[in-house]
Amino acid sequence: MPELMLLSNSFSGGRPALEHALDALGVLFGDTRQVLFVGYASSDPDGYTEAMRRVLAALDVRVSGAHEAADPVAALARADAVFVGGGNAFRLLQAVQRNGLLRAIVDRVRTGMPYLGVSAGANLACPTIRTTNDMPIVQPASLTALGLIPFQVNPHYPLTSTLEGQPRRDRDERLREFLEENDVPVIGLCEGSWLQVSGKRAVIGGTAGACIFARGCTPRDVQPGDDVTALLSTRPHYDSPAR
Repeated sequence: MPELMLLSNSFSGGRPALEHALDALGVLFGDTRQVLFVGYASSDPDGYTEAMRRVLAALDVRVSGAHEAADPVAALARADAVFVGGGNAFRLLQAVQRNGLLRAIVDRVRTGMPYLGVSAGANLACPTIRTTNDMPIVQPASLTALGLIPFQVNPHYPLTSTLEGQPRRDRDERLREFLEENDVPVIGLCEGSWLQVSGKRAVIGGTAGACIFARGCTPRDVQPGDDVTALLSTRPHYDSPAR
């Protein structure tokens, strides 16, 4: 069964990268010793990979970079877990489409390989990347992503209504526009939060909450520890305009 951890962001509360989630990562990786880091979303995959090596060393985990491998699919086959980092979701999706990792990751994760996705990596776990916050700086072959969950995630969702509510109001408007054309729930993950999927159960984790959007429904706030397993039964409908 799938074991997924989808983080809104790497840095939280001024702490070092992933420190706010390190205990949960220790559980996710368990006996994992070799992690393949997919850093294609970044403009500096070398630096990003090295930073993640230092972070995960605390968990006694070795990290190799997919971009360093002559054959990324073969590198995935040798790994115990996969970690897809943040950056630009369009650049990430284009890269894994071209090198075969998109299909290969789906096959491995659906047979039990742990998947960690941060920001753009969380977007990649969805059926499409349509709910990313990123600019389309490149054009992937399609917007279809991994489909490890049957609903959408929107990372970096504003925690509170600041500046007279403008940031959250703007984001909510964009998500409402998405729902006008697509009938599929969206979890807006606040910074510091994550979605944990273990088998048939899904829970919000972290130090902050999230907001669930669905067509025809009032947005619903959820808190760390809340069970959102019902979303795993979603039957998404894309390009399905509201009538």
